Amino acid sequence: MSGSIQGTTGAGGSTGAAATRGATGLAGDFNTFLTLLTTQLQNQDPTKAMDTNEMTNQLVSFAGVEQQIAMNTNLTKLIGLQQGAQLTAAAPLIGERVEVESNRLSLQNGSATLRLPAAGTVQQAVVRVLDSGGRILRQDTVKLGSTGQDWQWDGRTATGQRLPDGAYGFAVAGLDAQGGAQTVAATVIGTATAAKRPSGGDLQLQLGALSVGFDAMRGIAGR
Repeated sequence: MSGSIQGTTGAGGSTGAAATRGATGLAGDFNTFLTLLTTQLQNQDPTKAMDTNEMTNQLVSFAGVEQQIAMNTNLTKLIGLQQGAQLTAAAPLIGERVEVESNRLSLQNGSATLRLPAAGTVQQAVVRVLDSGGRILRQDTVKLGSTGQDWQWDGRTATGQRLPDGAYGFAVAGLDAQGGAQTVAATVIGTATAAKRPSGGDLQLQLGALSVGFDAMRGIAGR
């Protein structure tokens, strides 16, 4: 299975550029200040010497700002390294079946999978697959067991029409033993096909047409 790891220049890059511009500007301002200060010291009236406290305060202010920009620059470098490490860490996931939290499921090669919880208060789960307009494409009622189980969709509608691979909405409603409505959570299982970082965004994991935040991953299916 082919996959990809992609990184783009995002917030870290723009922050680094801003820090560089800030440091360059500060250096120019600081050099200008030193030139003016030196000139003033050379030409000052000995009987009306410059206030040393004021001079010291100005030097301390410049030094403080310079240190802050240097700290921001180093922090930007650390963020860039961390982002690179995240992309590297994502590489082994490509081609693996992963479990993620999402409100859409990924139809890949004509198959999609939801992981349903074990029975408790909720005895049955009504699973609905939805199109982009919220219309029901497929509906199944699943009896929950003593352990979690997977529900698979073959990509067909209720009338038997086969749909193309893609990301489809879904909703899961729980029913208790008396048929009363209960809340139930389900997770999505799919094959990781790529990892990328959109410009200015967080790391994203691709499951075919479905894109989720890296923090939405809940595990590797079957492990």
